[in-house]
Amino acid sequence: MPSDRARTALGGTLFLEDGTRFEGVGFGAERSRVGEVVFTTGMVGYPESLTDPSYRGQILTFTYPLLGNYGVPSPRERDAHHLPAFVESEEVQVRGVVVRGLTQPHHWASATRLENWLKDEGVPGIAGVDTRRLTEHLRSFGVVRGILDVGRADDRPSDEELRARLRRAPQYADEALVPEVSVREPTLYASNGGPLVAVLDCGVKASILKALLARGASVLRLPSDHEVPERFEGRRVCGLLVGNGPGDPALLTETIAELRRPSTRALPTLGICLGHQLLALARGGTTFKLKYGHRGQNKTVCFDDGRALIASENHGYAVEPRSLKGSGLRPWAVNPDDDTLEGLRDARGRLWALQGHPEGHPGPQEAGFVFDRFLERVRKEAP
Repeated sequence: MPSDRARTALGGTLFLEDGTRFEGVGFGAERSRVGEVVFTTGMVGYPESLTDPSYRGQILTFTYPLLGNYGVPSPRERDAHHLPAFVESEEVQVRGVVVRGLTQPHHWASATRLENWLKDEGVPGIAGVDTRRLTEHLRSFGVVRGILDVGRADDRPSDEELRARLRRAPQYADEALVPEVSVREPTLYASNGGPLVAVLDCGVKASILKALLARGASVLRLPSDHEVPERFEGRRVCGLLVGNGPGDPALLTETIAELRRPSTRALPTLGICLGHQLLALARGGTTFKLKYGHRGQNKTVCFDDGRALIASENHGYAVEPRSLKGSGLRPWAVNPDDDTLEGLRDARGRLWALQGHPEGHPGPQEAGFVFDRFLERVRKEAP
């Protein structure tokens, strides 16, 4: 007879659409989830990564071998603006988590363990996976859909069953993910009466909002398909930020149309990550899907003034530089690893767009000057 321990042990199976199978120890929620399997090279910042709305619809693999070692800070604690104090959104956004090793937390600020947090959020995880082999597979063949199943260790589903579940699930590229992570109605965050900046929320991280608020701006957070008003509650909107978010930017036709509207286009504008891609699409450019994306905290960005900075990145699509001919936009930065376009700006100094995350969280904040440059222009044009 098996022991109670054996009967209650959890198994985990990660099955990729190309037939590759990984077995491990299950943790978190006992369930199956389908998502695009991606990897991140970050060594720290897993609470922020797991709550980053850009990861919506994805199963996230951590290449760093030890996860959970500093636990999870309180995901419900709020700051003075009622934004999440330690994480990037209201919930865990990924559909599954893949790690090599899961450790006990040792940190004074830990409020819960990683596995308990994922269980509470309904997210399955798998440990004991050869994440180096998985990462090399994704780098060689590209990201693919997969299914992560956590349940009884002695009752693992067959390849045929998992393949059938994958066939029934929608394709990642076709999923309407942004409506799941955007605010439902306009929300105002005031900061000492500073200039009012509208943020089109396609899944914007809390840290981007905090970066604006910390620099004295007031923030009007809008649903992704909302018209950017010229005034709100008697105040003039003086600038526009288009932030990060999940999925294929070309699907956001209403957001792209709004960015083309004359009164919206007239605002000083900053695009970050998905916002960088949307601004390019709004000016007639095109985007394409990267083989395995850029996800990590050590990505080099080379600007046109000779500076090379390290930025945090999380994106699976990129802008085609040749498509911007005649758009009025010029390359501002590139990634020296693969020559992908990392930044755009206009000749008038009123639009900037960066593929990386200048706010960091997790990651370096070397590119934070982008916020300063944007708000300097906003204040210059504010009444």
